[in-house]
Amino acid sequence: MASEDVVGKSRGDTAVTTIVNLAEEAKLAREGVKGPGYQVLSICKSLFAGGVAGGVSRTAVAPLERMKILLQVQNPHSIKYNGTIQGLKYIWRTEGLRGLFKGNGTNCARIVPNSAVKFFSYEQASSGILWLYRQQTGNEDAQLSPLLRLGAGACAGIIAMSATYPMDMVRGRITVQTEKSPYQYRGMFHALGSVYREEGFRALYRGWLPSVIGVVPYVGLNFAVYESLKDWLLQTNPYDLGKDNELHVVTRLGCGAVAGTIGQTVAYPLDVIRRRMQMVGWNNAASIVTGEGKEALQYNGMIDAFRKTVRYEGVGALYKGLVPNSVKVVPSIAIAFVTYEFVQKVLGVEMRISD
Repeated sequence: MASEDVVGKSRGDTAVTTIVNLAEEAKLAREGVKGPGYQVLSICKSLFAGGVAGGVSRTAVAPLERMKILLQVQNPHSIKYNGTIQGLKYIWRTEGLRGLFKGNGTNCARIVPNSAVKFFSYEQASSGILWLYRQQTGNEDAQLSPLLRLGAGACAGIIAMSATYPMDMVRGRITVQTEKSPYQYRGMFHALGSVYREEGFRALYRGWLPSVIGVVPYVGLNFAVYESLKDWLLQTNPYDLGKDNELHVVTRLGCGAVAGTIGQTVAYPLDVIRRRMQMVGWNNAASIVTGEGKEALQYNGMIDAFRKTVRYEGVGALYKGLVPNSVKVVPSIAIAFVTYEFVQKVLGVEMRISD
């Protein structure tokens, strides 16, 4: 009984302490002082905002995303898709509306945690880099330069991409399979299990190296250009775009569009090579990869993939699918950034990308 009394008292004290702490944190928040719980809540809200931004943006352009991947990996000996419009019409005619969004569920499952980790990592990396920069320069008012933003964006991209790469790998395969494919992945988890059993753990990270290399110009430039454009517009206020020290949604969309276009153009060849490497070792692969009985190209690594692609298909093959990707990346990146900041504002998160 004594021990039970002690336990009960301990639990009661803990409950009281918790209530007191919450009350104290609420008081501190009203007075402008942030308690530990407030910081945790802000981090969770920031992660949620990043996830919503990624999911909304990718769903909006899912048909173009699938078209891009099909153009990237289709066997050169058996061409089914000759362009964006023809390809979308072909998918609609042969697979219907669902065909246009094939792989989108897996993409959303991947992009939500990917975007959440990416945006959150960028904020943390930016804060850390800015602190080190101010310590080294001795200038407490120093701000991040475009180069430092590029480093923070690259770090965030690599962390997020590595954490969710196996999901991206199987998403690529699910996207290219059709109803006539000899073997069907029934979903993301089935695909992950099948690849692991049949090809081994390393297969889940096939194409990881060109992805990491591509992250630096793609994600890094996205963040750096977007933030730099925002700061420049707010400081110079051309055409009264930075009224009341706040940019209009349309202006932020334009900044995101410019940032996305520059990033994707520089990194696109690496994206093509990554996607092709993900198809290597796929038993009973979709016909788009094998070419209706033709032998699919095999790659021994990133350099070999570059060499064979250029040798057999020309330099232009490194930009296959660039048109649908260019069309989709503008609204996709722009919507992601604007949605992220909008959700943060709605949730009352004080951590902002521009900080």
